[in-house]
Parts: sequence; structure tokens; C-alpha cells
Amino acid sequence: MRTLLAFSVIIFSCNLLAQPQLRQYSAGIEQSVWQLNRNTPLECQLQHEIPHFGQAVFRSVAGKALNLDFELQMLRLPDGYDLAEVLSVPPAWRPGEPAKAVASMQLLKQYNGDLPKKAAWTLLTELEQGFSPTFYFSDWHSPYDKVAASINPVQFLKQYQQFNQCISALLPYSFDDIAFTVLSYETGGDQLTRESQRRLTQIAEYLKYDQDIEYIEIQGYTDSYGGRWMNEQLSVKRAEKVKSFFVAAGMSADKVQVEGFGERRHAAPNDTALERKKNRRVVLQMTKP
Repeated sequence: MRTLLAFSVIIFSCNLLAQPQLRQYSAGIEQSVWQLNRNTPLECQLQHEIPHFGQAVFRSVAGKALNLDFELQMLRLPDGYDLAEVLSVPPAWRPGEPAKAVASMQLLKQYNGDLPKKAAWTLLTELEQGFSPTFYFSDWHSPYDKVAASINPVQFLKQYQQFNQCISALLPYSFDDIAFTVLSYETGGDQLTRESQRRLTQIAEYLKYDQDIEYIEIQGYTDSYGGRWMNEQLSVKRAEKVKSFFVAAGMSADKVQVEGFGERRHAAPNDTALERKKNRRVVLQMTKP
């Protein structure tokens, strides 16, 4: 009888040991802080601190298409590969309402977790309705613990409204869209076509907000009509005029290099008006660190 009792105690103890402990991280009501820490026509970033765990970050950047991503920045990065289940947990004042499964977030070794646009927008919508998006995963440092990290919707709405306003004001082009640009010219002078004038204005608008441009290289070209020496001088004149535009827009002159190649390095033959138009050009190349 004693042996059976001892065996039962051992089994009971093992069952207790086998039960994982849930370690929870969440900002309390008074701790819940939302910050719009990027608010420019190039980037919008909404951030929420999860005490002792890390940060939840929503981010949208300038570009041709509406974009949004979510990053769960963790103080202790994953030490292995796993999945975190993302649930939208209802507030305590809505008892009986079930949690909603939002997504499965892949956890990669030594990387923060992230979610794509659709899932990120779903998280924002759930927060707007007062729900708490919560990430559940096994602790990679302990086989006995599971982790639940929650995003608190308290104080969310005001900053979310400003975040949406920021997104609506993002430029419809990014650095990659303008880093390599070809500007075209009217015949025989240094007057840009209307389309190229608009393009140059867009680039100047971008430069107002991006202080990380390291270097701009401007190369001028012409078609083959006219003397070679005159064409070379015209190509330099075109490039210098574009440089003056950038300097007037606030770019340091020593960061802008100008070269004129005249009628050399054709982009197309010079047999037709359309081909000659392709050769009357200035090529801009911008670099960042």
C-alpha cells in the first residue's frame, strides 16, 4: 500500500512539474504609453513599450504603394526557431467573448518577430476596438515556461489618429524610386522637358526630409547634332544647372559632382527625333551610407 501511495505521489508530482508556467508581460493601465516617434513625409512609426519585454512597433514608409509592417522588438532575442501564436484578447469588461486568432508569427534565431501588412492592419483594428493583441510562445531559455506578451490598447486612439494622418501625408515615392533618374531636355538648350521638371521637383521635395544623402553624381549628355566641342560644353552646362538646383534646395555643393560627356555614350542612335531625345539627357545617381 505504501509503495502504491509513493508511486501515486511521484506521478502527481511529475504532472505538476510538466505543467508549463505562463510568464506574462504587459503594460499596466498607468504604464501604457503610445508614441508617434517618426512623423515625416518619409516615415511614420507608432511605438508601444511592453515593460521588461521590449517594444511593439508599427511602421509605414514613403513609396508608390501603401505599406505597413509590424515588428515585435524583444530585449531577449530568440535563441532558436519557433512560432508565436497571435491572439486578439478581449478586455475584462467583455466577459465570455472569445479571443480571436490573428496570425502565426515566425520566430527566427537572433531576430525580432515581424508581421506583414495585412496582419499588421488587423492588429491596429483590434487595438482600435479595445482588444489586446497577445503573442504566445515557448521560452527558448526554459523548457518549463511559456511567454505571453500583450499590447495594451489604453491611450492608443489619439496616437493612432495621428499615425493615420502621417500615413496619408507620406510621399508617393521612396529613395529607391529616385536614386537613379534620367532627365530629358528640349532641343538645343538646357531647358528640361515638363515631365523632367516635375521629376526634379519631386527629388527636391524628397531631399528636404532625408539628411542621409551622401553623394549625388550628375552626368550630362547631348545628341550628335552640332559640333563636338559645343556639345560637350552644352552637356556640362546642363549638368551644372541641375547642380545649382540641388544646391538651392539645400544640398551641400561638395556633395554634388558634375561631368559632361557631350555626344559620347549614346543611349540610342541619332537617326530619328525620338532617338535624339533619348540622348539629350542628364543622369542623376544618388547614394546613401
